[in-house]
Amino acid sequence: MSGIKLVAVDLDDTLLDSRLTVSPRVKRAVAQATARGTAVVIATGRMFRAAVPYAVALGLKTPLITYQGALVKEHHTGREFFHRPVPLKLARDVVRYLLPTGFHLQVYVNDTLCMAELTPDGERYARLSRVEPRVVGDLLAFLREPPTKVLMVAPEPEIDRLLPELRARYGGALHIEKSKPYFLEFSHPEATKGKALARVAEELGVARAAVMAIGDSYNDLSMLEYAGVGVVVGNARPEIKACATYVTATNDADGVALAIERWVLGEEHAELKEGRG
Repeated sequence: MSGIKLVAVDLDDTLLDSRLTVSPRVKRAVAQATARGTAVVIATGRMFRAAVPYAVALGLKTPLITYQGALVKEHHTGREFFHRPVPLKLARDVVRYLLPTGFHLQVYVNDTLCMAELTPDGERYARLSRVEPRVVGDLLAFLREPPTKVLMVAPEPEIDRLLPELRARYGGALHIEKSKPYFLEFSHPEATKGKALARVAEELGVARAAVMAIGDSYNDLSMLEYAGVGVVVGNARPEIKACATYVTATNDADGVALAIERWVLGEEHAELKEGRG
């Protein structure tokens, strides 16, 4: 057994299968890990309110890392560890700069999903997150307080085309990252899953070497790098797998359960493929 005392796990395409459900095997592995004294923490780009139902279903009482690490909060007590929103001036500049592209934009204010109009992309996002969107009309006129995050939905080639100029424009003033291939997210420069996980580990008194992170995408790289053991699910892209300590099965084949069984529960049958980490 490896002495893992904290497991941070991404939701979409990692903990959740392609039907957005948690399999019985994954539920059992999480419950067994918790019973043995290992803290299991959800680390997601989702809104806080969109992550809470999964924490409740899994019986977790640990802090939720949400909005890519911009908001860390306990759902059962309401205790907020920190909230790092996008500075208002920068958020308004991002919206103003991207509006001419015509791609769907949305902002998150007071844990509410806000968009100018209910576009097909916005409707799909709301359905995926299972939250009710607020249609606010003119985003710039609406945006009068710092949002937790700004998100653009666009085809991946367009996002890849825009990324260099956006990173050059905002430098280190914003953290700009793809979550899904067609989601481009703008957040506070300190709002990453890795930084949030480090804070949670410190709060729980867990050493970095005793942390395992499990993810699948670009926004998971910071926590995979921070953790003593970084596990990537088999459905991830090759460039994400290349950053893993180990590669587990896909999200539809209980990859998270396999990782927990091997590293936390010490079940040797749960073999993982060694990565390049």
